[in-house]
Amino acid sequence: MRSQSDSNRTSDMALALSRRLVGQPAAIAAVVPFVEMYRARLTPEGQPAGVFLLLGPTGTGKTKTVEALADVLHGSPKKLLKVDCGEYQMEHEVAKLLGAPPGYLGHRETQPLLTQQKLSAAASESCDLAIVLFDEIEKAASTLVRLLLGVLDKGTLRLGDSTLVNFEKTMIFLTSNLGARDMSHQLRPEFGFECALPQSDPRLEAIRDDKLDRIGIAAVRKCFSPEFINRIDAVVTYRPLDSEALRAILNQQIEDLQAHINRRLGEQAFRIEVPARSRKFLLERGSSAEYGARELKRTVQRYLTQPLAAMVAGGEIQAEPRERPGAVVRADLAPCKQKLVLRNSWGRALVPA
Repeated sequence: MRSQSDSNRTSDMALALSRRLVGQPAAIAAVVPFVEMYRARLTPEGQPAGVFLLLGPTGTGKTKTVEALADVLHGSPKKLLKVDCGEYQMEHEVAKLLGAPPGYLGHRETQPLLTQQKLSAAASESCDLAIVLFDEIEKAASTLVRLLLGVLDKGTLRLGDSTLVNFEKTMIFLTSNLGARDMSHQLRPEFGFECALPQSDPRLEAIRDDKLDRIGIAAVRKCFSPEFINRIDAVVTYRPLDSEALRAILNQQIEDLQAHINRRLGEQAFRIEVPARSRKFLLERGSSAEYGARELKRTVQRYLTQPLAAMVAGGEIQAEPRERPGAVVRADLAPCKQKLVLRNSWGRALVPA
C-alpha cells in the first residue's frame, strides 16, 4: 500500500507539471505514473524507465512536456539530453551518436553524443532519472531507428569503441508531427455530423479526440514497424489549445518575461504592466490553429520583448529625471487598436510596438 507521503509527492508533481504545461492533462496523466514507478524501484529491469511517443500538431506542447518534466525533476528545463533527429537524416550521420570505431579516421576526434557520462550529466543530485529526447523522430534515418529499437528492447547501447551505455535510469521521449496535417483538417471539417453540433457540445470534443487518436496511430503504423511500436509504453496525442489554454500560456509568458528582466537587469530591472485590453490584443494576434502556442510566443516577442529591448538599449526607461531603477512600463492598447504603446511611470510614450 502506498504511503500518504508517496501519494502527496505524486499529486505535487502532477500539479507542478500542470503549472508548466497548459492544456494537455492527458500527457501529465501518462508520464507521472512512470516516474512514480521509478521512484518506487518497480520499473522492469533491462529497459528504460519509460518510453513515450508524443504526437500532435506543432505548438501544442510536445517538447514543452519534456522540458517541464526536466524542470520539475532537476530544477532546469535544459537538464536533458536532446537528439535533434533532423540532423541524422542520412545513414552516415548516425555515426556521430556512437563515435567512430578504433582504427577509423577521426576515432579520437569524434565524441559520441550518447555516452554514459552525458546521461549522468542529464540527471541531478535530487533525482538520478535522466531524460532523453529524440525530437522529430520521423526524420531520423532508418539506422537510427534500428539503434533505438535495441535501446528500447534491452536498455543498452553499444558505442563505436564497444563501450556499453546503460539506459535503465532514463525516460525516453520521442516527438513527432506524424498525422499533424490530417489532424488539422479533422479539426476544421467542412461537412458531416460534427458541423451540425455547436462548438460547446461535449459530444464534439469526444468525437474529435477519438478521431485524432486514430489518425495519429494510423500515421505511426505507416512509418514504424510493429516491433518498434510495441516497445513504446504510451502514445499521447496532443490536442489543439483552446482559448482558455492560450490565455493561461500568455499569462505564463508575460510572467516569464518579467522574471527574465529581473534576472538579467538586476538593479536596473523594471516592472511591466499589461492590462486586460492589451492581453486580449496579444491573444487575438497570437492565436493560430496551425502554429499553436508558437505563434503566441512570436507575438509577445514582437509587441513586448523587442520594444522593451529597444527601450533598454536606448536608455529610455530612465528618460525622466525623477525615475529610478524599478520603474514601471505599461503596455497600453493604442487608440487605433492595431498596436501597443509602451509608457513609462510618468505616462510618456516610449516605443510604439
